Formats: sequence, C-alpha cells, structure tokens
Amino acid sequence: MSTTTKAAKKSVSRFGRMLGLGAERMMKEPQLVAVADGLVVTDTAAEAWFVLSASNTDLMPESAQDSEQDAAGLALAKVLPGFDCHLKVIWARLDGEDYREEARRIFSAGDVEAVASMWAERLDTLDLPQRHILLGVRIAERDSATGATVKNTTGDALGIRRTGLDDAELAQLDALARRMERRLEATPWRARIAPVELLAWAISRESYRPQPAPPRLPTVTGASLVRLTQSKAIPHADHVRLVDGRGESAAWVSVLAMHEFPEQIVTPGEQEWLRCLSEITYTHPDTGFEALVCPEASVRFTVWRKGQAIKAVDKVRQSAKEQRRSAAQSSAGETFAETEETELVMEELRKVMSRDGRTLLEDHPRLVVSSTESLEDLRARTDAVIGHYAGLSIDVIVASEEQREMWLESQIGDMLRVDDLKQIRTTDALAASMFWGGSEAGDDEGPIMGLLTGTTPGVCRIDITAGSARGDATTTCFVGRSGRGKTTSMMLATLIAALKGSFALMLGFKGDEGGLIRAGEYLGLDSHHVTCGSETPAVADLFRLLPEGDAALQVVSQLLIILPDRMREAGVETRLLRACNEVAAHPDAATWRVVEHLKNSDDALAAEAGEALEELSRTPLGAPLLGVPRAGASPLRPEPGLWLVQVPGLSMPQMGTAPRDMTMTERVSLALMRGLIAYALNTSARPDLRNLPKVISIPEVHVLTGTDDGRRFIDYIARTGRALDTSLAIDTQDPKSLLGLDGVLEAITTVFAFEQSTRSQQDAMAELLRLPVGEATRALIHGVGKTAHGEIRHGHCIVRDRRDRVATMQVDAPSAELLRALSTNPQDQAEDHARSGDTTGPDLHKDSAPPTGAEDPDPDSDSDSDSADSVHRPGPAASEDE
Repeated sequence: MSTTTKAAKKSVSRFGRMLGLGAERMMKEPQLVAVADGLVVTDTAAEAWFVLSASNTDLMPESAQDSEQDAAGLALAKVLPGFDCHLKVIWARLDGEDYREEARRIFSAGDVEAVASMWAERLDTLDLPQRHILLGVRIAERDSATGATVKNTTGDALGIRRTGLDDAELAQLDALARRMERRLEATPWRARIAPVELLAWAISRESYRPQPAPPRLPTVTGASLVRLTQSKAIPHADHVRLVDGRGESAAWVSVLAMHEFPEQIVTPGEQEWLRCLSEITYTHPDTGFEALVCPEASVRFTVWRKGQAIKAVDKVRQSAKEQRRSAAQSSAGETFAETEETELVMEELRKVMSRDGRTLLEDHPRLVVSSTESLEDLRARTDAVIGHYAGLSIDVIVASEEQREMWLESQIGDMLRVDDLKQIRTTDALAASMFWGGSEAGDDEGPIMGLLTGTTPGVCRIDITAGSARGDATTTCFVGRSGRGKTTSMMLATLIAALKGSFALMLGFKGDEGGLIRAGEYLGLDSHHVTCGSETPAVADLFRLLPEGDAALQVVSQLLIILPDRMREAGVETRLLRACNEVAAHPDAATWRVVEHLKNSDDALAAEAGEALEELSRTPLGAPLLGVPRAGASPLRPEPGLWLVQVPGLSMPQMGTAPRDMTMTERVSLALMRGLIAYALNTSARPDLRNLPKVISIPEVHVLTGTDDGRRFIDYIARTGRALDTSLAIDTQDPKSLLGLDGVLEAITTVFAFEQSTRSQQDAMAELLRLPVGEATRALIHGVGKTAHGEIRHGHCIVRDRRDRVATMQVDAPSAELLRALSTNPQDQAEDHARSGDTTGPDLHKDSAPPTGAEDPDPDSDSDSDSADSVHRPGPAASEDE
C-alpha cells in the first residue's frame, strides 16, 4: 500500500471519528467501582465472572470428545443468548512461595519447613504455567459510556466522586450472578463463581507492577481497588509498553487479531484453536533454547437469539437467491458457483437451526502475547504464534495502529472497541475451539504427586489419604511392568501420607523397599524398619501385636497352618487351643511360651508339635512368629509414623492349594503373612486410632492375591477403608489379577498405569483406566514408559483420578537426593551401601544439585550426582557452625 493511500485512509478514519463512527475506539476506559466474589462493577456496567473447569480431552475417546463439543455448543445457545460475554484464557506461574505456605498447612509430621522449602525450590526451577479460564457475562447496565464520562468529569471537578457500591445494588447483582452460575454449572465447563482474590489478581496482573495482595474482604472497593489497578501503558504501532513505578519498562505486550478462519474446522485435532495455546513454542533470541509462549486469549462474543439468527440466515439466503435469479435473466444466464453454494448452505443451516438448539454468535477473538524480557523477545514470540496458526489455516495478524484499543478491550470490565474484525458463525464454531480442553487430572488442592505431560502443563495433586474425608472409596492402584517406577511411586505416595501425620505401613515382600525408611529419616519422620528374619525373633508374635482377647485364637490358626496335615488329622488343634488359653493368662503372653508348654506336655502329640515348632523357630521365616524375643528388639506397634515391614524369602502357595499339598516353606510363609495381616487389620480397626488417617501399602500385591487369605484381606481393607479411615495402596505387575476382585475394583479411586507389553495385560489395564479396549489404547499403554527415542522413561504413567479423568503424568519429587534415597535399583543400593559402610542407605550429608527436570525423575535410573545434606540431620559443617 502506497504512502498516499495510507495517508488517505488515516484521513478517512479521522473524519469517521468526527462523525461518530467507531466511537468506542476513543471512549475513555470504564472506571472500576467494586470487585466482589463473581462480580466486577464499573461505572457503566456490572459483569458476573465465573471460573470454568477444564476437561481432560487429550486421552478422551473421539466419540466422547464429539459429545462434549456438542454439549458445549448447545450450552452457548441455551444459556447465553442475548448476553455480552468475555472469555479469557490466562496463565499464571506456580509460585514456589505460595506452595511453601500451602505445604505448611498440608504436612504436620517430619521436618515440615525443610519439605516446604524443597518443593518451593523445585517449583521455582520448573517455572510451570497454570491455566485459568474465566468467563464474564454482562448482567446489568449502570450507565451509558458517555453519561458515565460526563458524571465522572463533573464529580472530579466538584470533588464528590463516589467509589463505593450500595449494599442493595450489590445484593441484587449477586443474586443475578448466582442465578447465572446455576445455569452454567450444568454445562461441560462446570462453572463456579470466581473468588474475589482471583478477580483482583487477574485485574492487577495487567499492570506488570508488584501489587499488594488483595484484601480478604467480601468486596474490594475504594483505595484498595485503586492500588490494585495502578498502571501505565504506552501504545506503539505493534505493541504496548508497560512501565513500572520507576518509569522503566516492565513488559511489552502485543495484541493479535484472528481475522480469518477456514470454512471448516476439523475436530478433534490440531485445529482446536484455543485448546492449542499451550502447545506453541518459540526459539529464545538470546539463549537459542526452545520455550513455551503461552499466549493468552481474549474473546468477546454475543450469542444471538434464535429468532434473530434465523432472520439473518434468511436474509443471506434471500440475497443469494435474488442474485441467482438476476444472473439467470441476464444475457449470459450463468451464476457464480459461490452464490449457489451460499444459498444451499443457508437453506441447510436454517433447517438445522429450526430443528435443534444451534444458533449464531458474533465473536471477536484476540490473542495477547507478552514478554517481560525485551521487545525482541516479544517479536520472536509473536512470530511463533502467527506461524503456528498459519499451519492450522488460521490467519493471525498484529493489530497495527490498534494496539491501545485492543489492549484496553482485553481488560476485565472494559468494552468491545474494535468492531471491524468480527466473525459471525454458529455456536459450534466457538465450541470447536475447545477452550476448556487439554490435560487435567488430580485434586484441586493437596500434595503434589507429579507433573502433567499432556497438552496443558501443570502439576498433578493426589492425596491417597483423602478418600475417607470425602466420604469416598480409599484404594489407590499402581500397575505396570517391572522397572518402570511403580513401586517407587507408591513409596513416594506413602511418604507423603506419613508427612501428613498418618500411620503409614508398608508390607514389603520384594525386599527392595528399604529406601522408604532412608527417605523417611531424611525428611525427619518417625521411621521404623522391621525385617522379619532370624535376627528379629518374635517381632511378629501375635500375642504382642493383638489385644489380649483376640490373640489366642489367631495364634491357634497360625500354628495349625504351620503343622503338617497328619497332626491336624490326629487332633492337635485341641492341644494347641488348651496351650494358648493357658499362656494367654500369663502376664507376658508369647507364642514361644506356647511352644514350651507343648514341648513339656505329657501328651505325645502335643510334645511332638512343640518340638517341631521349636525347630522351626530357628529358621528365618519361623523366628518372627515363634522365637524368643531379644533385648532391645523393636516390635511392631500401632503408633503414627512410617513403618516398613519386610519379609524376605516369602514363598506363598498358589491359590486353592490344599494344606496337605503345601511345602513346609509355604506353610510357614502363609502363617507369617496371616500374622502380618492380623496386625494390619487390628491397627486399622482400633477405636483409639479411628480418627487417625491410616495407609497400608503393599508392593507386588499379586503375592497376596494368589492366596485365599490374601484375597480376603485385600477385599476387606478395600471395602471397609472409608469407615475405618484406612487407605489401601497396592502395586502389581498383573492387572488381570485385580479384575476378579470386585471389592477392590469398586473401591479403587485412583489408578497409576505404567507400561504393559502383553495384549491381555494391556486390555486389563484399559479396563482399570476405563478407556475403550482397542488398538489405540494398547499403543498408548505400551508406549507410555518410553521416550520418543525408545528409551525407558521411569515414572511416566497414565493416571485416572477420582473424577475418572485420564491424563499422562510424570511422577516427581522435590530433590534428586530424595529420589536416590527411594531407589529400588540394586546397583544404586549397593553403591550407597559401599559408600556409607552400613545399611542406612545413601550418604545424605554431601551437597548435590537439584533435579534438572521432570523427564526422568525415577530413582530406578542411574544418578551421577552426589548425595546432599539431610534436611533432618545437618552435615558436619553445619553442626560445627552451630
């Protein structure tokens, strides 16, 4: 375009403004009067603001995505016709200091300050963006823009300007907002009133100045509101420069207009034009590294009422029809193909609109790109956004010479100022943007378990102890093949439960769970490690673990399992019951006393049983049950803290094996397992511990589910966990073994699904995740544990949360040394043992760098970093300083 043409257009624009055309461009921005829960009130209008919940669409089946999109399009047409609306997709950084304060409320055991600091530093390092989706609906007009400007000017001159809001008007506006909330909460967005703190933050952040925290009041008005909204913006041709209080540049912002869309948008897919905001990356001009842009969206739209929409469609159809007839009567007798197509499309659209809830809307989509580094960085980000959308056949341009107007237009409480670049289309077109789609899983608050790895970045918060408090089921399942991080992930979840002050018990049947205690000591938890073997006689003696009245019968059951079938047939049960009853009356009742009583009996069968049991008490599996306790031995106790009970060498019989067919090792293993089960059940049901959260974690649970006793125990804990405030965490390599446990399946609230290789196990995993069984799901489960180059990606899994949302996530911990302490890798454990010279695990008294990222945080992988200072036990240097 020539310089003369540009000058002519500017001249026309000036005359247009003089004549009142595009007056909104020059209108002074509305003045904020008050901000309250769900309300933003200016001198011209009142808007109701809502927080829209995100939906996890990344792993949603295509049919479900289609249904969700249709429901959203219908919601726009049914709930919002006639309203002026403002949709904003904004980003915030998960601040480590904010989580530090939250961690102090979440955790109550161990070194809380150290744990909070570790997570704060980790989150600051990751610099994760968090998405907020806000919807504003204009619910009342307070004054015209012109009238408000005159009143404000007069009030300023007389010094009587009002900055408050009448209680009666506030109550009326609140009622309107609550009424709109009830209509919007039934939509796919599950809208809820936006809290005043969130709205105040969203308004104040636009200034890019350090602002005071919004006061915790029902309504923010007056001086507090003025302080939150102080800013200075200098418009340029292609950007707006924000200035801080010292007059220095604080940020550069560019507003882009989405002025042309393809005739058809393919969804589900890449053309979901607002869902894909979190996928846009750019190359940093200084470092050369690739980073996220995270542009924000500001879409002002008005949904037309159906009658108005049908009239508009009829008008276009009639115009096309007249053009066709006029062309047919001309000498050429030909019509343009576009004219005929328009007529047919309008006829079909009218039929659809008359038949269902579809209608039209007018929208003004804008993208806001910002940088706090430099103008060059802003332009690199802008180019990346334009290029990304060009690949989707969507034209995005920098709004040249319109930056001031469009920047003001994007502000909460402002108005539509640039009416030129609008789109008129069906409600389905806005729904097709899937602005609420992406990756979402986990709880809204609570401890962080990992990082989401789908299209929407963020953290995944999961608390395995929260089910009972919600009145929900209490079982969490970790499933996947060996070496993918499932046991380490469960140990991390158990550690988090202990940090919350729970009784956390892990029954270890593999023998590689010792890292749980190392990590517990590292974090200052009251940690107890009990290994059942020859060195710990009587550690699992039921007379010491159970209440006085319950122990005798449980011990009889144990001993009957241990003794051979011929003794049971000969009537040894009566002898055992008599001996147990007599020993139960002793002040220091113990199973070894029962053995002594039997061995010294005049009855030949009883004496033979006593001798057999005495010999078994000298074996690693028999000593924990039958041995004589040693001085200083620490038995299991029902006390809060972290407890690890390991049973190496356990050999369980197959399910359904008759007692006569069991080997001696299997009989003793079964008896020991039954004793530990009795201890776990008794602890979970103790009246004095009823109000204490409890967690029972079982690695390799298929070891238990292969026996009748084990299946009954798992089923009982799963079914009664809510009533007993006892959560169950299980991990297994065999998801098929869980499908036959109806009680467990009904009680599972959360599933962490790691890689599986075989078709049958993949199909069983799909059922646990409630995903459709098919090739797409099998490929997803098979590939979740690998990087793009085919390398193992430890700790990466698919999570199904309590709301049945499914997403991919990376289990994460706040420090590399904590992950090393939790390692189940034999090589890591051997190196730590050799370095420390004892069995306490890695040396936690040396400096170490924090984890470099969340790509491979699993301790099963090799680590080259040194260990770090224990947050519970300071290193030598620290001790000397003190």
